[in-house]
Amino acid sequence: MSFRNAVIMVVFALGLIVGLILSNTGVSVISPVVAQSGEEIVSPVKARQRDTYYPNSEDLAPDEMRVIACGTGMPTTRAAQAAACFLVELGNGDKFLFDIGSGSAERISSLQIPYNYLDKVFVGHLHTDHFGALHDLFIGGALMGRNVPLRIWGPSGATPELGTAYALDHMQKMLTWDMAGRAGNVDFRGYRMDVTEFDFRTDNEVVYEDNGVTIRAFPAIHAIDGSVSYALEWNGLKFVFSSDTYPNNWFVEYAKDADLVIHECFITVADLVNKMKFTPESALSVGTQVHTAPQAFGKVMSAIQPRMAVAYHFFNDFDTRFAIYDGIRETYDGPLSLAEDFMVWNVTRDDIRVRLA
Repeated sequence: MSFRNAVIMVVFALGLIVGLILSNTGVSVISPVVAQSGEEIVSPVKARQRDTYYPNSEDLAPDEMRVIACGTGMPTTRAAQAAACFLVELGNGDKFLFDIGSGSAERISSLQIPYNYLDKVFVGHLHTDHFGALHDLFIGGALMGRNVPLRIWGPSGATPELGTAYALDHMQKMLTWDMAGRAGNVDFRGYRMDVTEFDFRTDNEVVYEDNGVTIRAFPAIHAIDGSVSYALEWNGLKFVFSSDTYPNNWFVEYAKDADLVIHECFITVADLVNKMKFTPESALSVGTQVHTAPQAFGKVMSAIQPRMAVAYHFFNDFDTRFAIYDGIRETYDGPLSLAEDFMVWNVTRDDIRVRLA
């Protein structure tokens, strides 16, 4: 007998012995075809529930809010993360975009929502990682079927030249050749902007109210004057978005009782130095004064106590996320999502479901 055949016989014998032992101890040995009870085991060929969101595959309940991250990263966009952008969909059919940073138009397009329903954009401030894809949505959305004006809300600045209206007027001037090259070839009804600029010093005042939806703006502290945060209320649900801000009392006060609170949380100072090659001085300034450090994010959320806290505005990588998570957990122990692109939150009064698209 060859060595190979001897090994096969030994393995076979051991299998018989193990089977006898298990049967004598009451442990069932299940055939891949028939269970001990005689019931046939069917190979899994039928649909099973998946903990994943497939766009346009689920109804949104009349009392439900769905929030989709279309950009969660840093000013330097990359394949994994676009810059800041969050889509809010409501059960009444309304849809709102909060910020539309560089790269986010690709995420929005991937959701395959008709562009006529993506006509309301709320900009927190005028850094390109928060409005740098607006011209893509403006031109691309009109080209792909939007036949209504693109409506944009945003803050004023310390001078007219630092406000939303000035920026978007000059954006349209930048697009002069683009627009001229399309005239006569496409439906031009969607190639218009309707810009609403409000005072950046507004203190939780209503900037939008329609169809049961109320959106308020309040000051943020970031870089220079002209940054705001937003709170959306509808059907007893409340969504709050910081855009970029240093921790402040406005946010703590006006985000109270919110269901979903999205607040920036920057990469740690150590990682800014070691991984992104910031100087220590600039890392300390950007990571703790211009933006919100993880421990400070945690303190804000501990004061607010939202049903779900969402941290965004950092590269969510295997070698950066744990330092951010640990920093947050030093000061906050409540429900938490570390945002990544295409993360989805379904919010009702009874539950908040978190998945990826």
